[in-house]
Amino acid sequence: MSSESPDHWVYVVTDIEVDGPWPGPNSMRSFASVAVTLDGTEHGRFEAVLEELPGAAPNEKTLAWFQSIPEMWAAATTDPEPVADVMARYATWVKSLPGEKTFAASPLAFDGLWIDFYLRRFTRYGIIQGPYEEDRLFDGTGLCLRSYAAAVTGRPASEISPSSLPAEWFGDVPHTHRAIDDALGYANLLVTLGRRAGSVRSDA
Repeated sequence: MSSESPDHWVYVVTDIEVDGPWPGPNSMRSFASVAVTLDGTEHGRFEAVLEELPGAAPNEKTLAWFQSIPEMWAAATTDPEPVADVMARYATWVKSLPGEKTFAASPLAFDGLWIDFYLRRFTRYGIIQGPYEEDRLFDGTGLCLRSYAAAVTGRPASEISPSSLPAEWFGDVPHTHRAIDDALGYANLLVTLGRRAGSVRSDA
């Protein structure tokens, strides 16, 4: 079985775990990215646990939710690294990926907002950079996997979630709220959606 896609971009599929709703007053505690092309080829993974932002504090409701899944809170907070070091390393990793690459998340408006905030605060980059910035980290404007899934399935975006789509579309990777698990599941979902949308041709 071979797969061919006219779309050769590398999609940096990312999931984050945060301790509240607001970048700055709250902190991103961990995140992970899986770089894939629509033919299903994986080009690398990145995973990190970050220290809290100076002056930030967890949101009480978010913290209470995490306390209901203590193993996932442990995964998001154990052995944190300095944020500036993590984001510099992340930018270097994204730069090392082949060809054109774009950011992808579900939903883009949440995960992308946090990653953009951290990139702009600790590096010279962002998810979407201005027209006169020659040194860019990502190409394009990013991809919202929730919106893409809604378009492919014909279902309202409000109905799209890991529990509402077939497990095999996520490569049977459980959605655990551990960043690397969820990023890998979403990477599999992207490839599945590409095939269902006809972006990838499969030949026996």
